[in-house]
Amino acid sequence: MSADATPSTLASQITRLRAEIAAHDERYYRQAQPEISDFDYDQLKRALADLEAAHPAEVAALGAVSPVRRVGDDRSEGFTRVKHRFGMTTLDNTYDAGELRDFHARLVKALGTEDLAYTVEPKIDGVAVSLTYENGHFTRAVTRGDGEEGDDITANVRTIRALPALLASAPSGDDLLAAEAAPPQLIEIRGEIFMRDEEFRRINALQEEAGEPAYANPRNLAAGTIKLLDPAIVATRKLEIVLYGLGACEPAPDAESAGGFDSQSSFQARLRAWGLPVVEKFWAVRGVEAVLASIAELDALRRGFAYPTDGAVVKLDAFAQQRVVGYRGEGQAARKLSPRWACAYKFAPDRAETRILSITLQVGRTGAVTPVAELEPVLLAGTTVKRATLHNADEIARKDVRVGDTVLVEKAGEIIPAVVEVVLAKRPADSAAYVFPSDCPACGTPLAREEGGVKWMCVNPDCPEKIRRRIEHFASKACVDIDGLGEEIVDLLLSKKLIRGVPDLFHLTQGQLLPLKKSGEVWAGNLVKAIAARRTADLWRVIHGLGIPQVGAAAAKDLARRFRSLEALAEASLNEIIQIDGFGEKTAESVRTWFNQPAHRVLVAELLAAGVTPAPPALAHAGGVFAGKTLVLTGTLPSLSREEAQAMIEAAGGKVSGSVSKKTHYVVAGAEAGSKLEKARSLGVTVLNEGDLRALLAGA
Repeated sequence: MSADATPSTLASQITRLRAEIAAHDERYYRQAQPEISDFDYDQLKRALADLEAAHPAEVAALGAVSPVRRVGDDRSEGFTRVKHRFGMTTLDNTYDAGELRDFHARLVKALGTEDLAYTVEPKIDGVAVSLTYENGHFTRAVTRGDGEEGDDITANVRTIRALPALLASAPSGDDLLAAEAAPPQLIEIRGEIFMRDEEFRRINALQEEAGEPAYANPRNLAAGTIKLLDPAIVATRKLEIVLYGLGACEPAPDAESAGGFDSQSSFQARLRAWGLPVVEKFWAVRGVEAVLASIAELDALRRGFAYPTDGAVVKLDAFAQQRVVGYRGEGQAARKLSPRWACAYKFAPDRAETRILSITLQVGRTGAVTPVAELEPVLLAGTTVKRATLHNADEIARKDVRVGDTVLVEKAGEIIPAVVEVVLAKRPADSAAYVFPSDCPACGTPLAREEGGVKWMCVNPDCPEKIRRRIEHFASKACVDIDGLGEEIVDLLLSKKLIRGVPDLFHLTQGQLLPLKKSGEVWAGNLVKAIAARRTADLWRVIHGLGIPQVGAAAAKDLARRFRSLEALAEASLNEIIQIDGFGEKTAESVRTWFNQPAHRVLVAELLAAGVTPAPPALAHAGGVFAGKTLVLTGTLPSLSREEAQAMIEAAGGKVSGSVSKKTHYVVAGAEAGSKLEKARSLGVTVLNEGDLRALLAGA
């Protein structure tokens, strides 16, 4: 212990680091909104681990379990908890070839031989998941959770098209396994859920059309998507999966039996034979130098892979040797933490040095003010970067980012670049701390801090930038979908003072538009017709287009089904809104508060006066056998697709929900029904099969 490091100051340092890491764990695992890079997070954990290892007495005095001695917890409300048959662990990380050689040396010592076989696989930057197959049938998907138990996300994972519901029972022709090999009675297969870059960009384009903030990266979006409570929404986002790891297996794998496997490499072959999606590139090598050569090859290839890859996973190949080496934490009061037979070699993040020319502020349709760094153009991960997010005022202050600073910009799996660090040695002598504006840059109204949050908001309902964003949102494909009314045209109409808000769109005439473009007769006529056609847009689209906080497309559909007109929704009580299945108090209060504001009541009145008569849901009819009832579909029905069953239920006046609760009236269960069926039985909810469903519908 150094002279100036007393037990109390060491305890304080440890406590501070633990709290900081715990806060980042919450943002990463539960909220899917990390504020720092993986590299910076790993450095924090390394600093804490080193400090705790050097001062065990202070650690013992603190008592609480350290973040370095537990697995991050991704469990969240709204999902059934399921215990893993074989715990899910995390990997120890290194960025250093010397530490990888140390890893090899420890295994040589433990196993008594230099001749060790390894596998090298891409480390996918996704969301960890465990799949259960019973007699070849997919029955359950569970998140890692806290390592011991996770959230049941079976319904959402079933939307992944590449995942087979039934494993192939015979290997492909180029496989070296026995032709009669079949899947075991029960097996847990571990992998990662991810999203391709092109799908990520597609969804962000829709976000921009709707005036919503863009998602930071594919991993965060995949993590948020897989925890949505409505599988129908999950299905619209093309999630994918790659599988590579073994959990529980009954009977235990035996290389001498049919379908057996005794190593990671033979298990990979078996996954391919079963028709499961696996890693694109896989190395089976001997010795640590061959491992390092494989990692270098992977680094050269990884940007061409379908999934985001931030490193390599190195594993002892033989399962027998893995069992000898075991797990860190095994046999202690703590649960298994990480395998001693595997580690992750992570690539240093893609970073580039550049200079901040200015900091601009973007005002969203809700009034949220987001700071953006305008940069000297710099080449980063194959693209030229000119702008980078600064997140919010607190982040600017925490990093002390200033105009004129030289900064490091990172794109480690990030599609949207971010400023991660200021190069203080290159800071100009006349540098001044950045002061976040107190007034809206668009209208000059004093900004207000978001209650309980980090955003600064423009509270002026007539802010021109908010108005522009609201019009763009209303007209976007995600909402009312007015063909030909994009950002450029909205800007043109506002600049010519032809519109001042959404209702004015429906008063535009061809004569007003003709002077705006040369030879614009066809264009003007088409736009007027496109706007007129949306006077009878689906009610849910209009509700979504209003931009009510907490109300996305799914909630808008629920509101449309329940109230069936804008007028009825505007007059609905808080109690009526909160009775909608799946609506929490926060969402219900947001809806009621929005309609209580005089400006919003005027907006609705002006839309109605302009001839906007939204169409209520065509499929719901009050006299149907399922009128006012909520049903949940689970498993595979013999002759109906999920979409067909949902359409039939809605035609009979019912609503299909993605989760079972006390408010659920029926659960329709087919083959391979999982946790939803179990929950229905535990709650006493009536369970129907396809025959029961058809019989009830026939009597409608």
